[in-house]
Amino acid sequence: MPGPFSSILQSSRAPFKVRSFRYQWTADLATSWAFEMEILVLGWYVLVESGSVLLLVIYGALQYTGALISPFLGIAGDRVGYRVLFMITRGLYALAALTIATLAFFDWLTPLTVIAVATFVGLIRPSDLMMRYALIGQTQPSDQLTSALGISRMTSDSARIAGALAGAGIFAQFGMVPVYVSITILYLVSFYFSMSVAGKPAQEAVVHTSRPSPFTDLQDAFSYVWGKPVLLGTMSMAFLVNFLAFPFSLGLLPYIARSVYDVGQAGLGTLSASFAFGALLGSIVLGTNRFSLGTGRALLIATGIWFTLLMVFGPTTHFALGVTILMCAGFVQSICLVPLAAVMLRAIDPQYRGRVMGLRILAIWGLPVGLLIAGPLIDTIGFVATTLLYSGLGLAATIGIAIKWRNAMWCKSAPANQHG
Repeated sequence: MPGPFSSILQSSRAPFKVRSFRYQWTADLATSWAFEMEILVLGWYVLVESGSVLLLVIYGALQYTGALISPFLGIAGDRVGYRVLFMITRGLYALAALTIATLAFFDWLTPLTVIAVATFVGLIRPSDLMMRYALIGQTQPSDQLTSALGISRMTSDSARIAGALAGAGIFAQFGMVPVYVSITILYLVSFYFSMSVAGKPAQEAVVHTSRPSPFTDLQDAFSYVWGKPVLLGTMSMAFLVNFLAFPFSLGLLPYIARSVYDVGQAGLGTLSASFAFGALLGSIVLGTNRFSLGTGRALLIATGIWFTLLMVFGPTTHFALGVTILMCAGFVQSICLVPLAAVMLRAIDPQYRGRVMGLRILAIWGLPVGLLIAGPLIDTIGFVATTLLYSGLGLAATIGIAIKWRNAMWCKSAPANQHG
């Protein structure tokens, strides 16, 4: 085996030497597959049964309502450990999926009941990413963070390919009940493997005679982030891409498939899988731990390219070209978001890890806001104009962030660029 390839393979395998990461990766893979199958199938169901793009974007927005409480779940993770939170949340995912399957079996399922269940699940789902990243920050050494985060991202990227295609295929062939039985089983598998991830570190498991209130902890987290320019910059980037970029690769995909390209469920699955395939390629590149651009610079450059690709995607009416552009956008999305998480985790002191990553999840609120604004805009000025407006604003804001926090994120000597 050639020397360079052997070195790359060794770097990619290094995070799996940590026992907790092996169990976490398997549990996250099952959860991610279930997430993607669920979002795609229910989004299509709501759109077809209701015929309303507004109801579709409401459903999509409800997936992220829990971002408001993610800082408190981060505080809970800092206090009791992430194994407990993983078991509780993933058990609740399985219960919600079983509820959908039961309603579908008795033919009681409606778009409104789907939205009701989505409201419940949306309270906890956004925090899943925070818990994954915080646990990786707890268990992996600093020089393996980018690699471990890239490999972790493979769980969600592969899920958007296989989970989306499998979900659309099972739904089209067998209907709602079989697909939701499959989703429930995946959540149960995730629950099982989550029982073996690392708990609270022994050195942090100190008995406190008195604890500050969660609100005091949250106030401390805000003050902590405000005092670190690199965290302010990365938080701003996270909100920006959720607000202006992600709506076109997540919540609006059913509309794009049906109204722009005039394709059915299989076409929707292809669009979703193309973005995910590109993201998977990006995660593989980062997982080799051979990415030397610098994490701060990488996320800024990748975000600029992402918005440029969306400018091209908006006017595109050829399906194959649209699939190709989405694949390229997925690639640069990984090169943006994985370094963003790595920069944050390296900058955060351990005692603040959960609550600050919880604050980062607040940025996800940009996605439902972006979706809710995009729906009426598409009805008013059209899809192409909406896409050009969003991508133009995003590119301008990316340049502004690079200028505002250049010393913390762009300069070659900045700590954000010292770990590859």
